[in-house]
Amino acid sequence: MPEPAPRRDTRGILAPSELLSRVRFRRHVPAPELRPYLEHYWLIDWALPEPYTTRVVPHPSVNVVFQRYGPLGAGPRAGRSSAEVAGVAQGLFSQRLEGEGRVCGVQFRPGGFRPFAPARPVSDWTDRRVPLHEALPGAGRPSPGGPPAEAVLPAAVPGALPAVLSAVLSPDDDHARVAALDAFLLAHGPAPDPAAVQAMELVELVRMDRAVRRVGRLARLSGLSPRSLQRLFASHVGVGPKWVILRYRLHEALERAGRGTAPDWAGLAAELGYSDQAHLVRDFTAVLGLSPTAYARGLSVP
Repeated sequence: MPEPAPRRDTRGILAPSELLSRVRFRRHVPAPELRPYLEHYWLIDWALPEPYTTRVVPHPSVNVVFQRYGPLGAGPRAGRSSAEVAGVAQGLFSQRLEGEGRVCGVQFRPGGFRPFAPARPVSDWTDRRVPLHEALPGAGRPSPGGPPAEAVLPAAVPGALPAVLSAVLSPDDDHARVAALDAFLLAHGPAPDPAAVQAMELVELVRMDRAVRRVGRLARLSGLSPRSLQRLFASHVGVGPKWVILRYRLHEALERAGRGTAPDWAGLAAELGYSDQAHLVRDFTAVLGLSPTAYARGLSVP
């Protein structure tokens, strides 16, 4: 049986060809025990002659992010490394990249993060980026009495932040980075959680079935009341079911806009479950800051 492959689409990335022409971007599949909970690992390396700002319309996913901005090594030019948990971001995410650096990220399936951090609802992290140990108690803390958290040291103390950062960010080999991410996550979960399984299944249904356009229909399909469905999504996804439905439909609109031909926006609005074109334009503009036609026009400019 062939090994599963990570997603190859660029959904959510604005002007993806611009980004991919400037950075090395890869996705990798995690260890089999982690696949039910994770979408993939994503790795980015860059060495830029001039700054570039990447923009993303986020998925309804929590990410664990290990990052180094600056070169590896010691001395005044050495990069500073850190690790954080990024909750679901409801607005447009922007990140300025300059010089050289590296990011190794873990994108959880919507609903898949709670088994690794069962003490608090996922909504506690929504629109927040917090140090790793704040969301995953006991994970990635600096060594007591040891060097500062930003130091990059040989991997010698499992769970201590400098060791974790070094194991994940130092190797140039992708397989070594993936192995370090696997080892880190397997040491910190997942805890059995039937509600997480249900949440993941329902979000996947929203993503794959365009007929799910309303919260009421999703509630009927789930066998839950609308209120229970809202509670499940708050505790395990971090945002409500209506937001998830609209976000996936917005991703589809972005993808259509990037195909190089002007979409039938009125027809697309109806296809995605909007009451009219104006509602699609309103949601699109609220997140991106420009209309669908303006975004499509910008992509066509060489």
